[in-house]
Amino acid sequence: MFDTMTMTKVLGGFCGALLVFLLGKWAAEEMYTISGGHGAEHAQAYVIDTGSAEGGAAAAEGPAFEEVFASADAGAGARVFNKCKACHKIDGSNATGPHLDGVVGRAIDSVDGFGYSGALEQVGETWTPENLNHFLENPKGAAPGTKMSFAGLPKVEDRANLIAYLQGL
Repeated sequence: MFDTMTMTKVLGGFCGALLVFLLGKWAAEEMYTISGGHGAEHAQAYVIDTGSAEGGAAAAEGPAFEEVFASADAGAGARVFNKCKACHKIDGSNATGPHLDGVVGRAIDSVDGFGYSGALEQVGETWTPENLNHFLENPKGAAPGTKMSFAGLPKVEDRANLIAYLQGL
């Protein structure tokens, strides 16, 4: 039933599939790195501009959060909350993320029934407007290891309006 030729064909098929896989991997690495070659540092091949500036200098140029928060518009914050609705609810029930009603002034990692990663404790003890501002600007930067995959809100006005909206719930 199985002769030498059949086994040779099966082995050749596996070797051919492995070769195609390895060549595909090599081609993908060449396309998505700036400099190729072994031992070369891999860098981002292209950057998608999201309008946010990286680095502390660019963030420091804008208005202070306290000034913007003093004149924040909760109505505009409700519109900003549309970005949060995919994961958070404001009716007291948890979704992908914990519910956000009553979040301003609430202890961090304190919603019953939600499995936190433990990373948020780096932000502080309570969700003050300042802690929320810092976290919402760059969640992964403020709490490395957080399960929240949201990229953040680069505009201080959006963060202030959203926090004013959440505070009014």
